[in-house]
Amino acid sequence: MKKILWICSVLLAMVSCQEDYELNADFAVPTELSSPASIQLNVSSPTPVVLSWSGGGAADGGIVLYEVLFDKADGDFSKPLATVKSDLGAATSLSITHAAINTIARNAGIYPLETGDIKWTVNASKGGVVKRTDKVATITVTRGEGIDNIPAELYLYGSATENSGQSGIPFRCVEEGVFQIYTKLSAGNISFKSATTGETFSYYIDDSSKLREGEGETAVAASEEVTRLTVNFNTMAMTTEKIGSAVRCVWGATFADIAVLEYVGNGKFVGEGDIRFYDPAKPETNPPFGWIEERYYFLAQVNGGTMCWGRGDGVSAERPVGGEPASFYALYEFQWSQWEHLWKMKGSLDYTHATITIDTNSDGLMIHTFTNVTPIN
Repeated sequence: MKKILWICSVLLAMVSCQEDYELNADFAVPTELSSPASIQLNVSSPTPVVLSWSGGGAADGGIVLYEVLFDKADGDFSKPLATVKSDLGAATSLSITHAAINTIARNAGIYPLETGDIKWTVNASKGGVVKRTDKVATITVTRGEGIDNIPAELYLYGSATENSGQSGIPFRCVEEGVFQIYTKLSAGNISFKSATTGETFSYYIDDSSKLREGEGETAVAASEEVTRLTVNFNTMAMTTEKIGSAVRCVWGATFADIAVLEYVGNGKFVGEGDIRFYDPAKPETNPPFGWIEERYYFLAQVNGGTMCWGRGDGVSAERPVGGEPASFYALYEFQWSQWEHLWKMKGSLDYTHATITIDTNSDGLMIHTFTNVTPIN
């Protein structure tokens, strides 16, 4: 009984303390801001830029939360370019990377290799009450060479494209910051955009073969061959390779053609052929070896040399059983070696006529398919 009475008295004391507590939201905003007067930006720098402030604080000595607002030189912070919480949310400083400031500078309209001003101020808050200091600091920033807004998508435009620039033709993203497209080019100009509608960023290759952000075009010559363009935002460069307009689908054991795929536009190679597995039990296939051969891959001409377009590296030849993801049929490029990067054909393809298609940009993959399959009588 004594124990119960002791617990009740403790609970009553706690309730009494809670009733006596009053939130004191009285606080003052910073009165001094400090930051570098100017910065030469280097987006790869690991050293942060430190902004700090002093003065103000909570009347009861409690915690005040801070956030830094950035805006362009003539902005009023009503629509800030960026809002960033201070270090740990309550420190009177903000450590911010060169890359983050570079993005703010770009959004302020400062182009690469140009110099301009951005400004910043501080919001302080406590107990849901937000106050802004009337102090504003300005930083003069010089952007370095480079492109900070690497797009998630990339589209080819220009008079030299397959559709004469009427709409954007999508690249395939092969890795972060690297985009690739197979296309035919006529004499004219090309450029790149990050989207086909809404807010877009534009890019071009300048006279020094550097990838640049901004409006501009690159002159190209006509080519009878397929062109593989690779735009690399990490190296700020574009590479151009010539791909033979015909890609051979061949048997792994003999290199005999199953079908020859011709470029038909829109990044696709298409061909038709009769499919007959080499089988010792079928004399009409005339096998020069003692096993059934249903393995195949593709041979393509790249800058005049023969390359293998086959299965992913280190993957053994396998037969599809149905329900495989598109990635099972994904093509990768390798130096040609006879017994590597092969697939096995589905058994039902034996003694059929089929259309074989390579789509160089299908949902982010370069894949091949068998369609219009009919029996050979």
